[in-house]
Amino acid sequence: MRYSTQVKPISYLKANAAEVLTHIAEQREPLVITQNGEAKAVLQDVASYEETQETLALLKLLAMGNQDVAAGRLKPASEVIARLRAKRNSR
Repeated sequence: MRYSTQVKPISYLKANAAEVLTHIAEQREPLVITQNGEAKAVLQDVASYEETQETLALLKLLAMGNQDVAAGRLKPASEVIARLRAKRNSR
């Protein structure tokens, strides 16, 4: 997707807020808002925002896992599985 096709000045947003929100929700494409000719904000629908946040959280977990591997903080899978089974059986 090319963001250059989804650029509107803040005056357009002010004059057409309801239409803009409907369009963003239906198309699920972000809208870049400009002020004085410069990009100042990005407006997106809530579902897309939530998906982005979930994706970022997963990427952060992967990065943390890679850091653990690089630092040698590893345990054999059999040890982890045994610990989880013991924990489940102790309930």
